[in-house]
Amino acid sequence: MKSHKQELFSRMQRQHHRNNPWRLSKGGLYIPHSYAETKPDSLSWWDDFGFILNGRRVIVWWQHPRYIYRTAIESQSWDQAGPDPQDDWLFDGATTNYKQVGKSRKKIVSYTSRQPSAEQDAYYEHLRAVRQRMEAEGIDLEVNTSWKRERLNWATGVSLIVPLEVRSEDELAQVATLARQLLLGQTTLQNEFPDYRYGKADWIKEQEAAK
Repeated sequence: MKSHKQELFSRMQRQHHRNNPWRLSKGGLYIPHSYAETKPDSLSWWDDFGFILNGRRVIVWWQHPRYIYRTAIESQSWDQAGPDPQDDWLFDGATTNYKQVGKSRKKIVSYTSRQPSAEQDAYYEHLRAVRQRMEAEGIDLEVNTSWKRERLNWATGVSLIVPLEVRSEDELAQVATLARQLLLGQTTLQNEFPDYRYGKADWIKEQEAAK
């Protein structure tokens, strides 16, 4: 039995789509990004797009497992680099720039940040070295495929982690087809990517190939 809240969300989603129609591609997708400068053999990281299902919007937030892996490297590199000196060089000690707007009046137009302290520069250099080492060696992490549905008041949100490449609208359409089939219960990630894991060996192999 549908809940009152679910029925309300469904009505709100249809109403939002009627009042704010998406500009869709010939393939029926809402595509906010361009692939004009994407190389056909480049590695993909993340994307978002949308389509219409049963008169309601579906917004898909897709990530490749390697993106999750890289994000984990970045997070762990901060942990291994140790405490940040917390030199607030962007704002602390910044110079205020004014523009004359009258004989006796002026307004703030920008700020000029000072240079980071020597201690902060040294920390950033250390952080870069730690991150580069971790990127070269990899970390002990395995990323599984996953998907999650989220009901919003304007659309159905789908968070999707699968090992597909998205370098063109045609490849994006393949991800959209998968998302639609998952929502309709026509397939599962286990069926599409049996026992898939992305780990250190995959990361290192891709890093070596990119050199």
